[in-house]
Amino acid sequence: MATPPHSPADPPASTPAPEPTARIGFGLAAVGRPGYINLGRDRDLPPDRTVDAMRRRTHELLDLAYADGVRDFDAARSYGRSEEFLAQWLDQREPPGVVVSSKWGYTYTAGWRVDAEAHEIKDHSLATYERQLAETRALLGDRLDVYQVHSVTPDSPALTDPALHRALAELAAHGVLVGLSTSGPAQADAIRAALAVTVDGAPLFRSVQSTWNPLEPSAGPALAEAHAAGCRVMVKEALANGRLAAPDSRLAPVLGPLAAALGTTPDAVALAAALHQPWADVVLSGAATAAQLTSNLRARQVVFTPTQLATLAELAEPPSAYWRHRAGLPWN
Repeated sequence: MATPPHSPADPPASTPAPEPTARIGFGLAAVGRPGYINLGRDRDLPPDRTVDAMRRRTHELLDLAYADGVRDFDAARSYGRSEEFLAQWLDQREPPGVVVSSKWGYTYTAGWRVDAEAHEIKDHSLATYERQLAETRALLGDRLDVYQVHSVTPDSPALTDPALHRALAELAAHGVLVGLSTSGPAQADAIRAALAVTVDGAPLFRSVQSTWNPLEPSAGPALAEAHAAGCRVMVKEALANGRLAAPDSRLAPVLGPLAAALGTTPDAVALAAALHQPWADVVLSGAATAAQLTSNLRARQVVFTPTQLATLAELAEPPSAYWRHRAGLPWN
C-alpha cells in the first residue's frame, strides 16, 4: 500500500520551518539599574552593584554584542542609568551602523536601591513626554533613532491625547521613529488601538515593542498586523524574565529534550522561537552576563521543524495567568 502524502498542515518532521529573518538586539533593562524582576540576579550581577560596577558590566556586554554582529540597542528612561551608560559607550566607541531605541513614560524612582518601595512611576502625559524627551536628548542627542511610549495598555492616554499625538508627530517629522511598547494581558488591544491613531491622516505609531514568548504568544496576530502595516516590530521578554532560561518542572520536560535535539540551550530555543515569527524584526536579549549573551546569540543558528515549533506552542499559558505570575516576581 502506498504511503499517503503529507498534507500542508502536517509536513514531514525533517522539513525545516522557514529560517528566521529577524535579528537579535540587546536591551539594557537588566543592567541599567541594580534591581529588576529577572530571575537569578543574585548570581548574575556584582554583589555591590555600584554605578561604576554596573557601567562596566553594561559596556562589557555592549562590546561583546557589537563584536558579534548586534546592531540594535534598547534603553528606557526608567531603566536607571541605561541611557547614560549607552551614551557613554557610543561616545567612546563611535560604532557605525547602530540603531538606538529608548522609551519614555516611566520615571525611575528607586534611587539606585534594590529594596525601594517603588521602582518606577508611570505617566503618559504630554508634560512627562516633554520632560523625558529633553532628558533623553541630553544624553543620546541625535543618535536617538526610535522613541517609544513605555508599556502602553488599552486605557493609556497615549492612545487618545491629541496634544501628545501632535508632539509625537513633530518628533517623527525630525526623523525619529515614534512607537510604543505594550504590556499586560490585553497587548493585542493596545497594538490595534495604536495602529488606528493618525495625525493629519497619517499613521503615528510606526514601531511596536511587545512581550512575546512561548508562554505568552497572545500578541502574535496583532503584531503580524502591525508588521503588515509597515511597523518595526520588536520582541521583548522573549525569555519570560528568565523562566525560559532556567525552566521549572513544568517547562523542563519540553525545553530540555528540545534543546538537546537542537544541540543548544533552553534560552536559545526560546529566543529562536521569537526569531522564527515572520512578523518579528528585532528580538531583544536581556542578558546580564557575558555567558548569557553568548548563549542567547546561539539562537541565530537554531532552525526548527514545524513539529518542534508546534511543541513549543503547547507551552502557552492564558494571558491573565502569565501576567499575574509576572506581577508576582520580586525585584531582586
